[in-house]
Formats: sequence, structure tokens, C-alpha cells
Amino acid sequence: MNIIRTDCLVLGAGLAGSAYALHAAKAGFKVELLSLGPPLQANSDWAQGGIIYDTSPDPAQLARDILAASDGVANPAAIDQLAREGPAAVRELLIDELGVGFDRQPDGALHLTREGGHSDRRIIHTKDTTGHSILAAVADRVDATPGITRRSGFVAVDLLTLSHNSTDLHDRYEPLTCFGCYALDPATGEVTAFVAKKTILATGGLGGIFLHTTNQPGSVGHGVAMAYRVGARLIDLEYVQFHPTVFYKKGAQHFLITEALRGEGAVIVDSQGRRFMDKVHPLGSLAPRDVVARAIQHHLAATGEACAYLDLSALKSEFIRDRFPSIHERCLAHGIDITREPIPIVPAAHFSCGGVHTDLSGRTNVRHLNAIGETACTGLHGANRLASTSLLECLVSAQATARADAAELGATVSFHLPAPREWRSPVKVPDPLLIRQDLSQIQQTLWNYAGIIRSPRRLARARRILLELREDIQAFYRDCRPTSDLIELRNAVQTALLVVHAASLNPVSKGCHWIEAEE
Repeated sequence: MNIIRTDCLVLGAGLAGSAYALHAAKAGFKVELLSLGPPLQANSDWAQGGIIYDTSPDPAQLARDILAASDGVANPAAIDQLAREGPAAVRELLIDELGVGFDRQPDGALHLTREGGHSDRRIIHTKDTTGHSILAAVADRVDATPGITRRSGFVAVDLLTLSHNSTDLHDRYEPLTCFGCYALDPATGEVTAFVAKKTILATGGLGGIFLHTTNQPGSVGHGVAMAYRVGARLIDLEYVQFHPTVFYKKGAQHFLITEALRGEGAVIVDSQGRRFMDKVHPLGSLAPRDVVARAIQHHLAATGEACAYLDLSALKSEFIRDRFPSIHERCLAHGIDITREPIPIVPAAHFSCGGVHTDLSGRTNVRHLNAIGETACTGLHGANRLASTSLLECLVSAQATARADAAELGATVSFHLPAPREWRSPVKVPDPLLIRQDLSQIQQTLWNYAGIIRSPRRLARARRILLELREDIQAFYRDCRPTSDLIELRNAVQTALLVVHAASLNPVSKGCHWIEAEE
């Protein structure tokens, strides 16, 4: 078995993982950066709306908006960190160092837009491809930075802990400690052990366990499942945010329709053009995402219609084509000219507000195991995330965690990094048809019984189905050589069970966790 040793091992190369890698390498430490796919295959790349850049004299207003969107349960300390450190994180890395080409007004000032739940215009953007512009710039800088080794296509299998994976039997008496991971190189089919002083989970979200999602393929909560297996604390997993406006057409792939369209004046209507959101919330179509998604779901159930619509008639055609060129082109490719007709929309799983519990420096309850970005949960989002906080959270959490790690790595702290146990794989090759069928069953089960609207009876049924399925998948996993698809399936069923379990334990409807009473 090949063994690679490093200072910092980052699992996931989206904005959080890549930003952490940059900060750690600048501090003089060796970084291994692993990702499932190529550099831009991350949820960060698909973020459309923008990133908060709040330079107002009253940052407390942003804090109030985040708390209101969270249904009142977000962690005040995490909110304060984001509001306090966010502007400098954006300015220093994205604007000053990387020169990301954010849209500007004629006088050169940054163009600010507004999205649902925001009381003011405080979001900067590059047309409707902000995530792509940011991640591309960060990825280029990662590849040009000495000390960072990018390994695209590597799939983390399991975390290494002293309790389970050390060749020294005495290590099982040590406190719960992580010292890297086993990872599969799909090009060779072999498993490599990465031994690290610090391991950082930045694997993104878990939307892929649902039938309809805005997430990249493979986003099934890899970090959550791996952390759970080694005893890390998880929190708030019932709070899965469903984005209310996702393109819908039978037979076509779903894709996100940014909230910024509603911030610029688009409104949600039904097939008759009626603005039903105005009766649901004082902010109408700009209500928080959980409110809008639930209202659309209720409306579709009551009317039997397949989708709702986003009416752009208040926006000029030239403005739509200039401000939202990507959405205009993608819709046009499906036969819908959004300068002339409304966009058909449905809700879809979008963002996990919960995750691996950390403090404000990315620390988990497992020594030397950190989590950042969407994989982590500091309590920033509470029961529902405010629009355009996700990219900012990636920057702030990466910077804070790297800063804390650099202080520890640069001190006289002793890191025990034993030789890991040899990995032994079965020889049987897994059946891809069975893998696809099992993943489809997980996604159908989560969507039908643990989706936008839940009930105790639905959740109990989901748990029964998933428990039986997990037994089959675990037996399958034990008997077969690991592949990317099999690892994804194993993590998907575990993450799905954790979401259902968390939802079952919480009888209180809050934010994007909505429980309907049963008669």
C-alpha cells in the first residue's frame, strides 16, 4: 500500500477546500488537496446569485437578516464572525489578490443586488455565474502555489484514526484522533493511505440523496458519513434547504434559477398568472427560501399542477440578457425564451444547514479533524440559510480554520503519525446495475418521505426502508472491491439515515424542517 505524508490533507476542492489550501500553503505547510473530479466540479462552481459583501456602517442589519432567515435559531457567535470577518475575506482574497471580475456600475463601484430575505442590496456578482468566476480564479491560484498537490479523481474511503487504523495496538487507548484517510485512486483501483497532521473535511453538501437537487453529481454527504463512522458529532441534519426556483421541464435536467431574478423584480405565479405568494408572506416572492418552497409545494398539491412559474415581465429584455446570460441561454436551449415567457419552476434539495459540528475555528470533537464550508455546521444557518451566505461562509471558515491550524502546526505541538494498517480489498467486482438501483431507491425514499413536507408516519417508513437497504449495501461493500460508485452508495445510505433520524427526533417545525400533524 502506498503511503503519502503531509501537513494538511484537504478532502474536497470546492471554494472552502481550495481557499483553505491557499491559506495553509502561504503559511508554509505542505497540502494534499483531493477531489472527486476535476478542479471546477464542485457545488461552488454552480452558485449563481453572488456573495455577500456588506460594507454598510450597520453590519448588525445583516446579522438580523441571517437570524430572521434561520427562523430565530442560528448561532449568534457564528453570525457575528461572518458579519465581522466577511468583508475583509472577500476584499483581500477575491478583489485585491485575485481580481475577480465582479460586475460594476458605470462609475466603477461594485454593482450590488438583493435576494430573498435580505433587507438591502449587499450582494456582489459576476452576471449569473458568480460561483464559477470565483472558483476558477481560486483554482488557478491553487495550481500556481508551491506546496499544494492537487489530486483530482481521488475518492476518500474512510478516515484514519488511532483507535482503528494504527499498527501500534497501544494507540487504541489514545483520545479519539484522526491522522488522515484511505483514498481510492480510480485510475489504478488501488487504495492509498494519506497520513496528515491535520485533516479537513470540505466535501460539500448532501443534496444528491434526494431525487431532485441543484447539487453536483456525487454530493451525497461524503464528509458527514465518514465523520459519523469515526465518532464525530453531527448536528442539525434535519435542516435541509430546498431551493424554491429550479428549472422544470419533463425529460430535461433540473438546474438552479437564481434568487437574484426575484431580487430584480421577477415574481412567482401559478399557471393562471396569479401571484399566490403575496397571500403567504409580507415579502411575497422575496420571502425566505423555506417559506417559498413550502408554499409552492402546497400550491402544486392543491391544484394538481406540475410546476409553478417565475414571471419576468417586469424586467426589460435587454436587462435579462445582459444580467442573466447563462440562465437565458440554458432556458432557450430547452425552448423557453425568458424574455417573452415565464420560467417553469419546482423546488429541489439545495443546501444542508446542518453537518459536522465544529467551533468557529473548524474544530470537531475528533482531535486534528476539521470541517469547513457546507460539510460543517457552526450553527450559522440555524433552520434555514439566508441567500448568498454560502460562498462567504466558505471563505470565512477556510480562513479561520487555516489560521488556527497554522498556529498549532507552527508551535511545538507533537503529532503522533503512526504507520496505518494495510488496506486489503476483496477481489469481487461490484455490479453497477445494483448500485444504480439502490441509489435510485434512496433518492426516491428521501424525496417522498423526508422532503419538503414531512410527517412522523412518512419518516418512520423512510427509516424502515433505509435500514434494510443499508444492511444489503454493507454486505455488498464488504464483498466487493471499492469503486467510486460503491463508495458513493455506501455514504449515501448512511447520510440518508442520519437525515431521517435527525428529522424523526425533532417534532418542532422550524425553517426548512416542516412536520405536518397526523390525525
